[in-house]
Amino acid sequence: MRKNVIIMGAAGRDYHNFNMFFRDNKSYKVVAFTHAQIPYIANKFYPKVLAGKMYPKGIPIYPEDKLSKLIEKYKVEEVVLAYSDLSHIEVMEKASIVLSCGADFRLMGPKETMLKSKRFVISICASRTGAGKGPVTRRICQILRSKGINYVIIRHPMPYNDLSKMIVQRFANKDDLKDLTIEEREEYELHVEDGDTVYAGVDYEKILKEAEKEAKVIVWEGGNNDLPFIKPDLHIVVIDARRPGHELFYYPSEANLRMADVVIVNKVGTANPLDIEKVIANVESVNSKAKIIKSMMPVSVDRPEMVERRRVLLIEDGPTLTHGGLDFGAASIVAKSLGAYVINPRMQAVGSIKDAYVKYPHLGAVLPAMGYSRRQLSELEETINKVSCDTILIGTPVDLRNILNLNKPAVRVRYELKEIGEPNLEDVLKYSLRKV
Repeated sequence: MRKNVIIMGAAGRDYHNFNMFFRDNKSYKVVAFTHAQIPYIANKFYPKVLAGKMYPKGIPIYPEDKLSKLIEKYKVEEVVLAYSDLSHIEVMEKASIVLSCGADFRLMGPKETMLKSKRFVISICASRTGAGKGPVTRRICQILRSKGINYVIIRHPMPYNDLSKMIVQRFANKDDLKDLTIEEREEYELHVEDGDTVYAGVDYEKILKEAEKEAKVIVWEGGNNDLPFIKPDLHIVVIDARRPGHELFYYPSEANLRMADVVIVNKVGTANPLDIEKVIANVESVNSKAKIIKSMMPVSVDRPEMVERRRVLLIEDGPTLTHGGLDFGAASIVAKSLGAYVINPRMQAVGSIKDAYVKYPHLGAVLPAMGYSRRQLSELEETINKVSCDTILIGTPVDLRNILNLNKPAVRVRYELKEIGEPNLEDVLKYSLRKV
């Protein structure tokens, strides 16, 4: 008899684990996915074109808060946790719910879930969402370009629309970015602006085969603090010095850290010196072999005169503020440096944007750039346009001026990685790429 299974996820790792292990496995029957973190994607189906021959009707997707009832309804024997950015306490809380319902609780490891590539693979992962994977990836790509090495980026999945149309995605120009959510554009837009090609989607075995056709080096950019989907030859992990301890107390941060060849201690320019020392000590306590690089992310704004001493609305990267747990980002740093007066948008927030302030009470006078669906995108636009301010300061990597109808002037904040001292990324890559 096949064992009934539920996969707990958030539209990413859950699908990958299913594709890699469960799809053609006659010992298991995945009766449902549950989704958390991401709004508006539950109560749908993982389509039959992806689910395979054993699932001719596809697989239903439910909100995670229905988990206990689903375990009873489907007589579930095993529940697999397949998403990231959870504290160790949260992981065990979820395990306790599952165990109290009589089912087994499972975490799947790299041997069962990592693909193997014919190319040299550099992976960039992190201790938390918002640690700075994007700037690190852009810096690595800059070095590869300077050496004339042919590469492509494969990005952790962000499949928030019709999954059957997102099996393999390739982004190489601005037209490829049309109709994407804000969260997708946050991860792809700057790479495309730099002239890079990004692959993503749902079926990473097919994605990897396509990427290998056009590159000698695969650059894996992870999502949240998840493990790579592809076995790396060089595993780089970005640690946020402003969140000391998270590298040891979040899932799967500690696993990433223990696997790392290189650890980048990022944001040292805005972190407390004692926190920087604590983070480095934590790294050395579990992985003394990893090379440690210190870095910062200097910020710039395209029109500083529009911000200086003005009334500004701060818009920051959505996931970094919400499940990432931070209360400020690049826009906040620029506003403070230019003496701007920050307008709190809470009272003007509508719909799911208003709900976010309730769900994430740590948010201060900043607006998370959330846009997981057209409906939420509309709610974000309405919230922004209701705020009375002189200037909108965009700290998310997406240029919102191109996708929203804003009724006030807006300026964009940029930030790039800058290594401090030695070793640096060029030193690391020079040694590693001798194998290419």
